Amino acid sequence: MTNQSNSRDVWVFIEQEEGVIADVSLELLAKAQELAGTLDSQVCGLMCGYQVEDLAETVIHHGADRVLWADHPELEMYRTLPYAKVTTKLVQEQQPYILIFGATAIGRDLAPRVASASRAGLTADCTDLQIGDYTSKKDKRTYNDLLLQIRPAFGGNIIATIINPKMHPQMATVREGVMRRQEPDVTRQGSVEKIEPTFDESDLALRILSRETRESEINLKDSPIIVSGGGGVDSEESFELVRELAHVLGGEVGASRAAVDAGLVSREHQVGQTGTTVRPRLYIAAGISGAVQHRAGMDESAKIIAINTDPNAPIFEIAHYKIVGDLTEVIPMMIRALREKAK
Repeated sequence: MTNQSNSRDVWVFIEQEEGVIADVSLELLAKAQELAGTLDSQVCGLMCGYQVEDLAETVIHHGADRVLWADHPELEMYRTLPYAKVTTKLVQEQQPYILIFGATAIGRDLAPRVASASRAGLTADCTDLQIGDYTSKKDKRTYNDLLLQIRPAFGGNIIATIINPKMHPQMATVREGVMRRQEPDVTRQGSVEKIEPTFDESDLALRILSRETRESEINLKDSPIIVSGGGGVDSEESFELVRELAHVLGGEVGASRAAVDAGLVSREHQVGQTGTTVRPRLYIAAGISGAVQHRAGMDESAKIIAINTDPNAPIFEIAHYKIVGDLTEVIPMMIRALREKAK
């Protein structure tokens, strides 16, 4: 069975809460613009909410050619069933070629439901999206201009390219920070189509009685300096050195998954494939071996300093400055030098 679309448009689900667009949605608009340029098609931003029409202009400035805005009081806060009904209906009616979501709590909840209802495939946590061709080994048929959905697999040991030649839309979720966000172009023009959905009682079975939010105090993604500790930091006392160096440099504290799993720091600090993707001006990796999962989240840093006792550690392959030594000796020396320079 096939469900191919005649459209070539690239859609981005625009996630917003309380009138603020999620960073990942703006990042995906930049990637969608690149994909649509290859396909000679348009970018459409799909946004659900209530009285958030002012956000449509922001979506256009960041790369959309048109915006579908579903406006209804029941869409003011995210709930699975109303959002899934609206999104699925629009997808089935207009049949986009590609549909991408941020790999957030909302995106990971919504995207599978839309994929299932549309009988389309979905690739989660992609690290790159490209347009390319594929020739089937079975029937030798060539499929042109497919979405190449690229992501680590088997614990990060390989990079898999996943395709969906027959069932459209081609769908993927992408982690925040993986794609580069572009500066808005305030001269861009686009169209806005307001959708006024209707809901059945069954769509509104779940009610939100109260809502509490907590803002994270950690902002790894926007920090220009990050000092991260890994599995080589074998105690809380040693990790305090990582914190102190970050403090002296005016940066944020990061960590590999090994340090997080060891309970040395909270998961909010995790950098890597299953954490946050960062591109600081300076990234210091202390006691981090450099597994591919971690490097995927920081290898685009402008300058990387690695400290490790193992001269063959994989982290040294991408480091600009390599320090072979014990971090409990090296970091105090760095701290002293920095404080003396500041006098």
